[in-house]
Amino acid sequence: MSKEFKGPESFSEILKKKPQAPKPPAYQWQELALSIINDLGIPNFKRSAVFKVCKENSKEFVLMALNDTKELCQEGEPWKYFFKVVGAKKKSSDPE
Repeated sequence: MSKEFKGPESFSEILKKKPQAPKPPAYQWQELALSIINDLGIPNFKRSAVFKVCKENSKEFVLMALNDTKELCQEGEPWKYFFKVVGAKKKSSDPE
């Protein structure tokens, strides 16, 4: 009935047992960018551009561009269309 007490485990053993979970996004725009990347199947070399768009523009602007892309892009690659929509909306909203 008696268990032998081996003493405290080493710190490295404790860390090995702890399951490694991915870190959640720090900002809401990062979470939005990740959802856009998944929805549109954006390739690795364009992911940083999605993060930049989400960081520099309002959430409403980005969601409007995403919805327009989903509605209007019936064929082809939707991620390319997304960047065209973002570029067009930026030009039309910039006061000159």
